[in-house]
Amino acid sequence: MPTAYGSSIYFGNLPRGDASCVRLIRNAGGLVLGKTVTTEFAVLHPGKTTNPHNPAHTPGGSSSGSAAAVADFMIPIALGTQTAGSIIRPASFCGVVGYKPTFGLINRAGVKPCAESLDTIGVFARNIEDAALLASVLTGRSFKLEKTLSAPPRVGLCHSYEWPYAAPETITAFEKARKRFSDFGATVKEVELPEPFSRLAEAQVTVMNFEMARSFTYEYSVHRDQLSEKLKEVIALGQSISPDAYDESVSLAAECRSLLSSVFSGVDVLLTPSAVGEATESLVSTGDPIFSRIWTFLYVPCINIPVYTGPRGLPVGLQMVGPVGADARLLAASDWALKHFQAC
Repeated sequence: MPTAYGSSIYFGNLPRGDASCVRLIRNAGGLVLGKTVTTEFAVLHPGKTTNPHNPAHTPGGSSSGSAAAVADFMIPIALGTQTAGSIIRPASFCGVVGYKPTFGLINRAGVKPCAESLDTIGVFARNIEDAALLASVLTGRSFKLEKTLSAPPRVGLCHSYEWPYAAPETITAFEKARKRFSDFGATVKEVELPEPFSRLAEAQVTVMNFEMARSFTYEYSVHRDQLSEKLKEVIALGQSISPDAYDESVSLAAECRSLLSSVFSGVDVLLTPSAVGEATESLVSTGDPIFSRIWTFLYVPCINIPVYTGPRGLPVGLQMVGPVGADARLLAASDWALKHFQAC
């Protein structure tokens, strides 16, 4: 199918073959209906998709079209990618399930790189069962939700160092979840992140921009006039980052990953915001990925669950996070959580 990466540079481009994730779906008998809109090269410059709940608001990005199409009942499931917050945020804004697996769990062959040490393929659905089904097809793993949890999950409430960015509706959703989970038998406790995590979001930006500047070398060198001003700024910024600064950020991420076992001590999953709040009232910006940056950088699996409606009538999601490789348990815990929200 025509694959333009959200850029006029590749208008009409026809790849010689499917990406591995697409071919796996076809091999399993899935019907690929078509392509949805993405931001330019999965970065910042938005496409023409609007939020299905209110067309004056962004659907998020970069996987804007996938989230909006699932939310609008055009399709039951869709693919997306996340390098910072491009699955979790649009899922929250559009009110659907968004699942970013453990880094590398879904093969990326055939996907144009953005930042290779961060890019992750994920899925959108309207329930956890469908997300688990598609993930099973894409990974060859059996995600049996009903067989994974023998009791209500142990949930760690994690405000993270980015909590000051949370809008009132996100804070309200978080507090409602605290009470709801406790009422239905989950063990709930506060979890504080170690001090090195306070610098992780900034480090993720450094790594992402450094790698993007190199991924888009051809486009920036040969077709610069066809790039958005936003992307040109990001590439120029990435080119200004020194290898030493990049290496320091990579080392910080490795340090924080080594501390994850203590973070998850005594809990199965963490609960944290998915986005700042409701979808931004703008079609120029896709919103701030601040609440996803550190989790993408840590390579952990994450799921947005749609749990609340904000003051402007738009969805507000919360993010459940699991240890690296514990995708099956995270899916099961998220299914438990979502069903208990929907039951009331």
